[in-house]
Amino acid sequence: MKCVIQRSLSSDVKVNNTITGKIDNGLVIFVAFTYNDTIEDIKYMIKKIINLRIFDDENKIMNLSLKDINGSILSISQFTLYADTKKGNRPSYSNSLNKEEAIKLYDLFNNELKKENINVETGIFGADMKVNINNDGPVTIIIDSKVR
Repeated sequence: MKCVIQRSLSSDVKVNNTITGKIDNGLVIFVAFTYNDTIEDIKYMIKKIINLRIFDDENKIMNLSLKDINGSILSISQFTLYADTKKGNRPSYSNSLNKEEAIKLYDLFNNELKKENINVETGIFGADMKVNINNDGPVTIIIDSKVR
C-alpha cells in the first residue's frame, strides 16, 4: 500500500463537474494498493497518517498531528502510484491491485479512518476525478506500508 499525503488548507474533488468530496484544514491522501496488501497494511498506514506531526504548533514548528488539529481527510484512489517506469516511456501498472480487490481495500481504508473519529471525504473510485488542492507549505509525504 502506498500513500502520497499532502497537507492542505482546503481541497475538493469533482467528478463530472460535481463536488464529491471537500475539506478545509487537513490532509489529501492519494491511495494505491498492490497484490499482497492486507488489513495490517491499512492499520499501519492509518496509525502513521493520523499521528504524523506535520502541522504547525504555536511556534510554527511541525509538531502537531491531524488528530491534534481536528483535521479532515480527502481520500483519493490512485492506482498510478504503482506505475513501473523502468522499461520504455509507457508506464506499466501491473503492480497495481485489480479494480475489484482494490475497491474493497480502499473502502476498508476509509471506513477504518472514520472509526478514528476523522471526517473523511472521498472521490469516486475509478472515476475521472479533478482534484483541487491548496497545498499548505507545501508539505508532501510519501509512505509505503512495505517500507517500515
